[in-house]
Amino acid sequence: MTINPYITFDGNCREAFEFYKSVFGGDFMAVRTFADGPDEMPIQEADKSRIMHMSLPVGDTVLMGSDVASGFGDAPKSHDGISLSYIPHSREDADRVFAGLSGNGGTPTLPMEDAFWGSYFGMCQDRFGIKWMINYNTQTV
Repeated sequence: MTINPYITFDGNCREAFEFYKSVFGGDFMAVRTFADGPDEMPIQEADKSRIMHMSLPVGDTVLMGSDVASGFGDAPKSHDGISLSYIPHSREDADRVFAGLSGNGGTPTLPMEDAFWGSYFGMCQDRFGIKWMINYNTQTV
């Protein structure tokens, strides 16, 4: 069983996922706009270029997202209460991902450091308001 995070944006899903691709690498599995939907789907012209579904493999999971289109629900007001946890394969990968997510307009909230529970851990918020926890378990090395 796998849980894959799905993030909703208000018109900047493509920009966010291009950013995540620059941090994590990989290739998109899917990029579909609302214009790609069936003709009978009630989409306003202004929403046709918005992302209906986008996905990027990250390790053993898939990061997925979309924009909200008019008539399909409210735009997200914030992403408070949710954090995405990235489990790197090395301290170097932890530092690289942390720097990528917290830089370029992001905010580090807890620098990468050895934690009392035996992990190399840090937290940040990226420029799209998504909170991240980077947790490299040093006990399994």
